[in-house]
Amino acid sequence: MIVVTGATGNIGKPLTQALAEAGQQVTAVSRHTAAVPDGVRHVVADLADPAGLEPVLTGAKALFLLLSGDLHAARASPADLIGRAAAGGVRRVVLLSSLGVATRPFGSTRIALREVEDKLRESGMDWAILRPGGFASNALWWAESVRERQVVAAPFGDVGVPIIDPADIADVAAACLLEDRHTGGVHELTGPEVITPRQQTEAIATALGSPVRFHELTRDEAKAGMALSMPAELADDTLDILGSPSPAELRVSPDVQRVLGRAPRTFADWTARSIAAFR
Repeated sequence: MIVVTGATGNIGKPLTQALAEAGQQVTAVSRHTAAVPDGVRHVVADLADPAGLEPVLTGAKALFLLLSGDLHAARASPADLIGRAAAGGVRRVVLLSSLGVATRPFGSTRIALREVEDKLRESGMDWAILRPGGFASNALWWAESVRERQVVAAPFGDVGVPIIDPADIADVAAACLLEDRHTGGVHELTGPEVITPRQQTEAIATALGSPVRFHELTRDEAKAGMALSMPAELADDTLDILGSPSPAELRVSPDVQRVLGRAPRTFADWTARSIAAFR
């Protein structure tokens, strides 16, 4: 049995589907009740409380660990999940980490993720670590304004990074869960090209078949909006990357191609699949 945490999100949902289609027994874990593919067991659990996952982990052969907001919960101890997985007999863990662990290692979020990575390496289990950069699905932040006003509002309109389609992260995670040859790998995951917010706006307009205007926000305006859904420190960290990416954050990684034997999907590919959200 393979346990997938964050199983109803942009990565967990396609990963759960892929594993089920591969004939695996899957337990999908999420905070709230949700529909899952036929034959998949669903469990509601809070990763901020590792003890609550013990019954789910017992007897599992592999775990996909996506910490998401649980990493920031006041009572969270995400590294404890690694020890509990090992104690439950889990033999393989694929951890969703962040490219920022390597490129900007001193923020509190990245320090916490590095602690989990280190705990995993020392656990005695098979492991793989996925370090994606920015997600194509972050463009969903713009969906309401595109639907209502035909506008994308974002900072740093002409500064790009090689954002990745979450479906590619899911495909790499599935390969790492199912194939021994990826054990012990740290995979940096990016899209195939650097793309700016202004270029993303053009891709959305092309998929819609109607004009979409780009409006450039100041950093302060962007932070005010982001702080409504994330800690202010994380908003600042994100804006630092978006506004002034380092050479390592601009690098197009070969790891999706290496693991999957194909190029990563483009932002236009993601937009074509997701365009209903913008209509």
